[in-house]
Formats: sequence, structure tokens, C-alpha cells
Amino acid sequence: MRRRAVLSVLVAALGLVSGCAYSVNGTPVSAGVLDVEPPFSSGSPSTTGEPDPSTTGTPGADPAGDICGLLTWKDLPYDVRDRSAPPTDTGYDPKFDQSCKWQTSVDEFDVGVTLRFRAGRPITLEESNGEFDLGDRKVRYFDRTTDTSVQPSCVMVMDYAGGGIGIIVIDGSARFGAICEQGRKVAEVLLAKEPTG
Repeated sequence: MRRRAVLSVLVAALGLVSGCAYSVNGTPVSAGVLDVEPPFSSGSPSTTGEPDPSTTGTPGADPAGDICGLLTWKDLPYDVRDRSAPPTDTGYDPKFDQSCKWQTSVDEFDVGVTLRFRAGRPITLEESNGEFDLGDRKVRYFDRTTDTSVQPSCVMVMDYAGGGIGIIVIDGSARFGAICEQGRKVAEVLLAKEPTG
């Protein structure tokens, strides 16, 4: 009887630990939920989407510098307690040289931005439904705000810092304006801070 009671307590404790959320700027956010499968493909020389050993390395170690350090919470429209806080996650996508996300929770929706950067070659979209010019860059996007198979999102790509950058904005709250317009503002910030040389 005692063994069964101890086992029940252990099972309950494991359930609580595995279901824990972590806190981002005072707002509980479930781990790893802010992302959609990125519909990116690599530019030349490889189109498989697999990492190229000649360009994949330690995040922040490539010649472009710390791309994730160029965007901050102050550049985003989301209400967070500490706008000087770092990204909520970095280096999580091994297919890219750098990857990072800014994730928070609004009205029970996870919202935020993810970036993926690849040095030395562009990133393209497997499918797109629009494009616009931003300075001398062509930005292609895939607006998925009405696609019920994923979280409302907008995916963008552009040539950047001698390579390519992919931007994904996810916002199911409908509180911060059109999702692709949020992505355009992120692209504008990144372009204004683009590393040279």
C-alpha cells in the first residue's frame, strides 16, 4: 500500500515537472511552441535545406557577427516587462549559422519573431505569395495568416550580410497589426543595422 502511494506521488510530480512552463519577462510561456516549420530552402550551391559544412558553424562565429544581437525587444511591438532582455532562445536550429527567437504570451496566445541566418548564400522560400522592395533588397514573403494548418504567421526572406536571413512572425492575438507588416518592420530594423565588410 505504501509503495503504491509513493508511486502515485512520483507520477504526479513527474507530470508537474514535464508540464512546467518557463517565464519570459514575467509571462509564463510554454517551451518551444513559438515556431512553424520554416518553408525555407537553401540558395546555391545546395538546395536540400541541409547544412553546408563549409558555412555552418558556431552561432555568432561567422564573419557577419552576431546577427541575433541586432534585434531587441525595443524593436518589437509586444508588451514585455524587460525590454532590454536578450532573445528567449538562440542557436536552436542547427541547419542555420544563427537562429534566435523573441517569444512572449498575449491573451493566451504565443507571439513573437524568429530569425534564421545563413552565411555565404541566400535563403529562399519554397512557396511565396508576395514580395516588396526594401531599399535595394527584394523581400519575398509567404503570408500564412489564414492557413489553419499553422499558427497565424508571415515568413520572409531577403539577402543579408553576404548571406540570407529568414524572418518568421507569429501572432494569433491580432493585437499588433497585420502580421506581414510586423515582419516588414523587423526587416527594416535589420537592414538599417546590417553589418558591412
